[in-house]
Amino acid sequence: MKKRIAIFASGSGSNAQKLMEHFKRSNDIEISLVLTNNADAYVLQRADNFEIPTHIFDKHEFYKTDEVIDLLKNLDIDFIVLAGFLWLIPQNLIAAYPGRIVNIHPAILPKFGGKGMYGDHVHHAVMTAGETEGGITIHYIDENYDEGEYIYQARYKIDKDDNLEMIKFKGQQLEHQHYPRIVESLVKKIKK
Repeated sequence: MKKRIAIFASGSGSNAQKLMEHFKRSNDIEISLVLTNNADAYVLQRADNFEIPTHIFDKHEFYKTDEVIDLLKNLDIDFIVLAGFLWLIPQNLIAAYPGRIVNIHPAILPKFGGKGMYGDHVHHAVMTAGETEGGITIHYIDENYDEGEYIYQARYKIDKDDNLEMIKFKGQQLEHQHYPRIVESLVKKIKK
């Protein structure tokens, strides 16, 4: 029986796309559901392209009910991957999936983490600080933004003439290279 992953995303979903591509040919792991808090998120189109079911939810459903958890349990979801998901994960979801929710952050944590630090905000902060290297952090989720236990970090060199787009590009290359592989290694360890 395949182990089943749910992806949470709020936007374009380039990391979600890489995960979908990676697991499309897997015999023992599948992406079973894509969830979003944004009805206009391009990740919905990406999921449709792979014929993966989607679910759109609002703040009330996510924070005040167990509907999202019930959906995940009904679909036998084993593992949750955040891929550009911008809301804080509620305690009831963390309790339902202890040690089974991961996120990728576009910087070497603990630097440039916390509320509001996502996407271009992070890349801009890294550039403004004059950092000579950037990177990514894959980490478990806890009740705070970007404070869960680190699983994997990778770095890239920032050249003095790199602009925001180049920093973002270098970071996304690392994300796309490592996130699917790390997620696969974590999911394989789960006892079904």
